[in-house]
Amino acid sequence: MADTSFDILIIGAGPGGYVAAIRAAQLGFKTAVVEEKYLGGICLNWGCIPTKALLRSAEIYRYITNAKAYGLLAEKVGFDAGAVVKRSRDVSKRLNQGVGFLLKKNKVTVIDGRARIASPGKVTVTKDGKAVGEFLARHIIIATGARPKILPGLEPDGKEVWTYFEAMVPERIPKSLLIVGSGAIGIEFASFYRTMGAEVTVVEILEQILPVEDAEIAELARKQLAKSGMKILTGSKVASLRKGGDGVTAAIEAKGVKQEITVEKVISAVGVTGNTEDLGLEALGVRADRGVIVVDDFGRTNVPGIYAIGDVAGPPMLAHKAEHEGVICVEKIKGLDAHPMDKNKIPGCTYCHPQVASAGLTEAKAKAAGREIRVGRFPFVGNGKAIALGEDQGLVKTIFDAKTGELLGAHLVGAEVTELIQGFVIAMNLETTEEELIQSVFPHPTLSEMMHESVLDAYNRAIHI
Repeated sequence: MADTSFDILIIGAGPGGYVAAIRAAQLGFKTAVVEEKYLGGICLNWGCIPTKALLRSAEIYRYITNAKAYGLLAEKVGFDAGAVVKRSRDVSKRLNQGVGFLLKKNKVTVIDGRARIASPGKVTVTKDGKAVGEFLARHIIIATGARPKILPGLEPDGKEVWTYFEAMVPERIPKSLLIVGSGAIGIEFASFYRTMGAEVTVVEILEQILPVEDAEIAELARKQLAKSGMKILTGSKVASLRKGGDGVTAAIEAKGVKQEITVEKVISAVGVTGNTEDLGLEALGVRADRGVIVVDDFGRTNVPGIYAIGDVAGPPMLAHKAEHEGVICVEKIKGLDAHPMDKNKIPGCTYCHPQVASAGLTEAKAKAAGREIRVGRFPFVGNGKAIALGEDQGLVKTIFDAKTGELLGAHLVGAEVTELIQGFVIAMNLETTEEELIQSVFPHPTLSEMMHESVLDAYNRAIHI
């Protein structure tokens, strides 16, 4: 390779890495990115994007099987699991190629291989155990992402016990599934497989599913998921798994009570851990804590010239957070007036049915912080567009500081709320008050009207309920 010296070299081409590379190139840096597997990282290839493609197929299947409710007739409705998976993989392939095009367009050098930091400013790259080369860079950004967390007794084998990798590409839809963990990953797979006909049991060690969400919203989501036929066991843990010819038998404990269930497959969705190994960090003295690299507000580690962004730099482990961190990091390197990211204003989305989306403080956290609050709620059943869509179950909840009118949090459950949440995020970033939101005109008929009504409700002014 002719070029071996760069201004910025990025290890990992996931959402954080490739976005950082493009922004660095825009700012005039000679930039390279090292990737050993696939452009776009886990998100594009095995996470965010292909799961949404699977969930879209499930959504359409659900609509078709409920066609009668819309005055339509559909007979002999079914699905081809292989074709559903193929569509998901094709979507990922298309976007993977798009990332390659963007990097080439911005003249970013892509190095195929596995990187290791030999010393500050020096990276060695290997491929299949063979040396690719040694590269110099004034700034090295680690964007290696994360992988599924493995718990003792729940070790995946790729056959009976899956991680999200195997769950993404089933040869067929199993008749029964046990999903361990009820975060976004676990609940999205639970929703997909239940819609496609599997008997699904979710086990969560905490008392609430979707533990990071507002308790009221999580409870409403739980009721709707249970209504679909999903079995949800909270305050429970899987004590052991026993594999046999008839599937996997799980011993489940809850408050001293034990039960066993036998399923075809188990999905372990107990979280992720950062990919910090084999990078040479220990020898360099780069600080890590609980599986992630310790950084400041601009992605800087304790070793000058070495940075980390995205999942490997800690929670929230979200693609959009990684992208924004990448931009902040390279703009700070350039000397621009980069602003630290307010992690409290990063939206979180879960694409189950019903969808869940949130930003800011939950009601419990706002109270725990000593804030005097006003809470507004507006149900989907009071919205004309939701009723017309046949999606009248859901809630928009807003939390305001009672003294200043500051929007502290927004929490939604229901149809298309993953698209609605950004309106609240923008309002929070602009420090919009309740009065400004009240004076805003929302179009009719739309689901977004519920955002307005929720604000009105916080101040005892709701119109349609």
